[in-house]
Amino acid sequence: MVFVMDYVQLCFDSDASADMPILTCDVFPVVHTEIGQLREGQIGYGDALRAFIPGHVVATAEAFEAGLRVEFPNGAIVLRPSDDELVGPEIATLSGFVDRAWMCWRPGEDAFEYLH
Repeated sequence: MVFVMDYVQLCFDSDASADMPILTCDVFPVVHTEIGQLREGQIGYGDALRAFIPGHVVATAEAFEAGLRVEFPNGAIVLRPSDDELVGPEIATLSGFVDRAWMCWRPGEDAFEYLH
C-alpha cells in the first residue's frame, strides 16, 4: 500500500503467477468495516486501509452505479465517487500484470457511467 499526497496505490501479490497487480486510486476509496465506513480524512482511515494488508482478496465486483468493490474477509474497499470527489480524468487504474494488460476507469464510462 502506498499513500501519496493525492492518491493511494493498493499493491497485491499472487501465489499463482508472477502478476503483481496495482490498483491506483485517483479518488480515495471508502473503507467498509464491520463497525462502519471510513472516508479519507477521518480518524482511523489509514489504519483501516492498512488492516487489509495481511488479508486475501475474496471477491471483486464492478457494476453500473455501484462502482468498484474489492472484498476482504474483514471488510471492503469501495470506489463509488460523487462528482465533487473527482480530481482528474481517471478514477482508478489497474496494472502490474505480466502480459501488460491494464484497465482504466473514468467518469461516464462502465461502472461510473452515473458521473458526468
